[in-house]
Amino acid sequence: MKTVVVVGAGPAGLFAAQKIARAGHPVIILNRDIKPGGLAEYGIYPVKEKMKGGLRKQFAKILGLPNVNYFGHIPIGRGYSLSIEELRELNPAALVFAVGAQGTKKLGLPGEDARGVYSAKDFVFFYNQLPPFTSRDFSTGKRVVIVGMGNVMVDIARWLLQDDPLHSAEEVFVVARRGPFEAKFDQKEMDHIEMHLDLDDLRAELLRVKPGIAGVGHDISKVPDNIFPILARTGTKQIKPKFKFRFLCSPKEIVPDAAGRIAKLVMTENILVPKGDGTAAKATDKTTDLEVDTMIFAIGDTADPQVGLPFSKDSYVTNPDSSAGEGTAYEVFDPAAGKVLQGTYVVGWARKASEGLVGVARFDAEKGADHVLRYLEGAADRVTPSAEEMARMFAKRNLRVVDKADLAFLGRAEAEQAKARGLASFKFAENQKMLAVIEEEKTKGAAIPADD
Repeated sequence: MKTVVVVGAGPAGLFAAQKIARAGHPVIILNRDIKPGGLAEYGIYPVKEKMKGGLRKQFAKILGLPNVNYFGHIPIGRGYSLSIEELRELNPAALVFAVGAQGTKKLGLPGEDARGVYSAKDFVFFYNQLPPFTSRDFSTGKRVVIVGMGNVMVDIARWLLQDDPLHSAEEVFVVARRGPFEAKFDQKEMDHIEMHLDLDDLRAELLRVKPGIAGVGHDISKVPDNIFPILARTGTKQIKPKFKFRFLCSPKEIVPDAAGRIAKLVMTENILVPKGDGTAAKATDKTTDLEVDTMIFAIGDTADPQVGLPFSKDSYVTNPDSSAGEGTAYEVFDPAAGKVLQGTYVVGWARKASEGLVGVARFDAEKGADHVLRYLEGAADRVTPSAEEMARMFAKRNLRVVDKADLAFLGRAEAEQAKARGLASFKFAENQKMLAVIEEEKTKGAAIPADD
């Protein structure tokens, strides 16, 4: 038997598991969270129910495969429920890590530890109700600044401007180190919040940065055509809270108030200069201040070094020798020993942090799974604990894991809550509550089939 253990049940982990299982190998998925889905469950904007629903159906089919087993609520790594060393003692034929990019890059700014300063990923996890982020302090005030100009920024702004149940924000600022033509957001996403744009402020900001982008041939008059079409329309109704941009600005220092919460962001003003086929921001000696009480930054994510795989800078180390083919990019490499860790692979964001969305994660996972399958062709059969034996081992260690049958109970409880509240979907925001409702559902009747 060539049992493969997949660590992580986001899109990459699930699609890798599917390909390996369909090739005839038993797969055991170990997941940090109780529920599968990863960023597809806890990263997609809350109201995008059609997208989430479609992905949930795909994931349910994968978990419904008879040779796929699932254990949630079991983080893997140093100081977690199970270490990599203990995992290897179970003697799987291969280990596939699809643990995503759970770390966040630091700003490296004076004052970055002030209260009210959050990474975008953590803030998204918070409003998408991923435990334990739901129980942490992600309080926001009246003046919020978001650093970054991509779709993640738009989602966060949308939450602050429209869907935050506390409705605390009165002004939301976007700070970008380059100009309007370097915006990375999709117009269809911006359409959801463009009515909040303070158009007078935006026009003034475009005039302010006009000299700073002139050196790369950018024409401010083209902004309505290319970036903000709302500027070319007449009679557009503007609503509060206000949404504003500050271009050509790089965060320099965070100044906290007496209570330790961010009170001011000091920014360096930039100009644009040519760089290759694109542009680069060049700092000037000018600074400007922005009074804010909340800051959310989206500067990229990193892999989690606590997992215990060889780690360098922002990611796990993969085989640097590409002469053996593209599969080496998925093999985990130990620089200290100077060799590949046989049968150990990384896929998805665990391999390349923040690279693409669900479709990209699936492609990368399936490509990585192809190389796992080739490895298994030459690997000897070995004695590996069955899913039932692993469950007993977890129980002896007092680890409350969640299996496929438990997920069915949880799904039923959440569906009942959604119906009672008149919602398209509902999810519990605390691990202990999820575990409790699973036990409650078990007492109501016979077990639900795992693929129900």
